[in-house]
Amino acid sequence: MSEPVHSAEGGTAETPNTPSASVDVPKARKAFIPLECNPELMTSLVHKLGLSPSLAFHDVFSISDPELLAFVPRPALALLLVFPVSESYQQHRIAEDAGKEEYSKQGDGEDPVWFKQTIKNACGMIGVLHAVCNGAARNMIGDDSSLKELLSKALPLLPLERAQVLEDSQELASAHKSAASLGSSAVPDAEADVDLHYVCFVKAKDNHLYELDGQRKGPLDRGGLGDDDVLCEKAVKVVQTFIDREKESGRLEFSLVTLAPSMD
Repeated sequence: MSEPVHSAEGGTAETPNTPSASVDVPKARKAFIPLECNPELMTSLVHKLGLSPSLAFHDVFSISDPELLAFVPRPALALLLVFPVSESYQQHRIAEDAGKEEYSKQGDGEDPVWFKQTIKNACGMIGVLHAVCNGAARNMIGDDSSLKELLSKALPLLPLERAQVLEDSQELASAHKSAASLGSSAVPDAEADVDLHYVCFVKAKDNHLYELDGQRKGPLDRGGLGDDDVLCEKAVKVVQTFIDREKESGRLEFSLVTLAPSMD
């Protein structure tokens, strides 16, 4: 990696710990406290919702240094990237989405599962849901859990109806509020306007890497991975494109965590 991916858990003077982008949320009727990019916090959140304790989130301090990557448990099932919502990113997003149709898949056969974001400052929660509801992680959700019940209600629905299920879920709101209060940084207001955003990368059943962002028109296929996980060379090249795009602006407010086997 040509530029460092900062750990938001420790934070820096230039890197706020609580990312979420308010841009393009369609008339948000509800707002969440921005979720700190903190693997312990995220792990607590997903375990409370019903994910198996055998999985956890971990910091990824580098995508190019083999020694640092060796500390990350494998296989990596999902990546959550925090990045700045800069003018260069917005131009890229608008150009790539131009001409694309709004996503309309639904049902048990949907792969990957995608959630549209309609809750302000909920990109962290949406990213976490994308991470645990796709690929091998989905098989690690408890049968009697809040998350399993949420999926059973949401999956048969179209994106906007599915987003309403998330808005209406008291269990989701309670778990998010509890997790957000555990952060190491000052807790911002739920209505705050911030300019950092989460995106999730998962490996779907077709062995392709998908970029999942509730602010886009749907899942973005980033190519096949074969038998490799989401920290393989091809996958991290996609992450690197986000960093390379900000070289001229000098904005290096990046953090990266992965969902992988627990070290406990």
